[in-house]
Amino acid sequence: MSVDLTDHWPMTLVAAMCALFIAGMGGALAGSGPCYRGLRFPAWKPPNWSFGPISMGVLTLAAARAGLAWRSAVPAQQRIGLVVLFAVSGSLDMVWNMLFFTLRRPDWPLVETPFLWLSILALIVYISPISTKASLPLAPCLIWVAIAVVLNRAIVRLNVPFSGRTDIRTS
Repeated sequence: MSVDLTDHWPMTLVAAMCALFIAGMGGALAGSGPCYRGLRFPAWKPPNWSFGPISMGVLTLAAARAGLAWRSAVPAQQRIGLVVLFAVSGSLDMVWNMLFFTLRRPDWPLVETPFLWLSILALIVYISPISTKASLPLAPCLIWVAIAVVLNRAIVRLNVPFSGRTDIRTS
């Protein structure tokens, strides 16, 4: 059985499966164990239950846009670029969860998050000449990451030091 790579539905399905994988890995890495529950949070932090649906919504939107961008990208190089940029962005999303939850270092994602944000911006810039309709709806991803950075920074400020370090700069 061969897959027609010019058809956008198989790629939309692949993108949706990747989004589910990233969301699943993020959820698996994002345990709310005693270490997390022991953190102090700002009063404005959204409820814990909201993070999963919001992240899944953002990832679903990205997956749908990936399918649309795939359909609009004609040269093979454009499609390879799409795959690489989506893979980098998805990987950085999982790294954030690993740093914050698995390694229990809420301060480290503050170094990683600008790269995640820039990877999403790169996707928007890359996709824009291919399909504006596919690129603009990725803006909520940028907004979600920006909110996460502000929340992450507030958590670090409220919980310094980590791993016995007192030299973490948060200001």
